[in-house]
Amino acid sequence: MSLTKGHVEEIVSIYIKAWEQQDPDLITTIFTESATYHERVLEEKIPDREGIRSYWQTKVVESQANIKCKVLSLYLDGDTAIVEWEAHFDDVVRETRKRMREVAILVFEDGLIASLREYWASESIGKLPK
Repeated sequence: MSLTKGHVEEIVSIYIKAWEQQDPDLITTIFTESATYHERVLEEKIPDREGIRSYWQTKVVESQANIKCKVLSLYLDGDTAIVEWEAHFDDVVRETRKRMREVAILVFEDGLIASLREYWASESIGKLPK
């Protein structure tokens, strides 16, 4: 099966839906069983689908709120996609609203993400109301 831009767009839309709805079960549906997730590429990668679910529970469900994300660009070369998006969310741990711009490199196997590497920067754009 040849990977298409349309299929990548579908997978990315599920990723964003899982993020905005803070759904750790939904996020696992787009990764292979042995997928790796590198939130910070100079640190250890998350090793598999269950690890990704646990990370999502801690990072997204317990630490973020009011998430909005939009794709800015998407490129496809063979089985590798590069996606740029911008997100706004409440960082409930730091009690601040954040804006984040990210580039994610996704490598696909059999239509699912086998590897995801994130490169991002974020900034505080205001304190959360008490």
